[in-house]
Amino acid sequence: MKTRLLIISAFLLSAMTNAAQDMKKDYLGKVLDNLEKIESATYTEIMEAWEPGDTIASYRTPFIVNEYNNPIDTIIGASYVCFTPSIEFYGGYDGKKRAIVYDEDKNIVLDDFTVRKLPFRLVTPPFFSFTKNVIKYALETNDKITMELDDMAECYHFKLTIKEDKQVEFFGKAYYMDNPYAFDPTSVYELWIRKSDDLPYKYRREQCHSISAVTCVDVEYNRLSIEDFNLSDYFPKDFEVRMYGQKRNVPVLPELTGIKAPDWTLNDIKEKTVSLSDIKSKVVLLEFTGIGCGPCMVSIPFLNKLKDDFGEDKLEVVAIETWKRNAHSRQNYVDKHNITYMFLSATDAVIKDYRTGGAAPVFFILDEHRTIRKVINGYNKEVTDKEILDAITGLLE
Repeated sequence: MKTRLLIISAFLLSAMTNAAQDMKKDYLGKVLDNLEKIESATYTEIMEAWEPGDTIASYRTPFIVNEYNNPIDTIIGASYVCFTPSIEFYGGYDGKKRAIVYDEDKNIVLDDFTVRKLPFRLVTPPFFSFTKNVIKYALETNDKITMELDDMAECYHFKLTIKEDKQVEFFGKAYYMDNPYAFDPTSVYELWIRKSDDLPYKYRREQCHSISAVTCVDVEYNRLSIEDFNLSDYFPKDFEVRMYGQKRNVPVLPELTGIKAPDWTLNDIKEKTVSLSDIKSKVVLLEFTGIGCGPCMVSIPFLNKLKDDFGEDKLEVVAIETWKRNAHSRQNYVDKHNITYMFLSATDAVIKDYRTGGAAPVFFILDEHRTIRKVINGYNKEVTDKEILDAITGLLE
């Protein structure tokens, strides 16, 4: 009798679980139908990002977006144009090429995806296209996933956890990413869906190396037509337009190697000022880094070891964070990765003086007179480690 009751209980539990899953799928199907009715949308989106372990967003940036459904584009499936709150053109995608704006240089770079041979187009779809792709994947995939749908009074919270061997990113459809910096391939996508219209108004993406979220407000639907959309109409008239990979039409700057390193005064993670001229070690290794940069993160153990092996009288290791993360994010990054060397916050001036353009990592090795003796772009563990070590020991001999 007891065995029979256990069997009946297990059967009922399984039936209830299956019924709950069917209800989730039915509701998500309804949301998907609503998303597929959106031919265009104009809205303000608030973009936020965190490093794992952060409790405060490292940045929070608003943009105004015109989004278009674009069925002719079978890769992304949408086009968009993006503006700053002051209605300055920030970028866009027309189904064939992506426009990237560099305000400081008054440049617009067009990427038609023929230079970098990737299996996807490096375009994050606009809000409604992105959420549509996430839901469609959840309903159709055979991947190992779990789905949760929770009632939160005025909205539903949908959580999709993808437990595959590779991280999953959405560039239109889902792509499986080989990420050498991922120690956990789990991908989590969350949507907040209003009950009033059964449409998403926020999504959050979480992976082991980064977290981001977008909130969509002040939406107007189906007021625009893709037939009237021409990306180049939004280009500022005084900006140079060039294709990705094409050299800029500007004078070639002289190499920094062999010149005296520009001095700087920057804040550390405790908001205390540090100047290059105050550093007394015989050799200085500067790393222009970025929180969220995978190769930069991989270089940390090597830089810690350099500092320990040589001592501060011979070598000072200094990282300059150029991606403008806030103080909380910088402190969290230093603590999480046990960084023992100096970690400073960049200014626009130091990025300009050292001509990195915000690229990371870039290493500068300075001698006792603070002349730049070597510049190394990028980080390839064994190769770069040896190159840096040889340069430092050569200056100390």
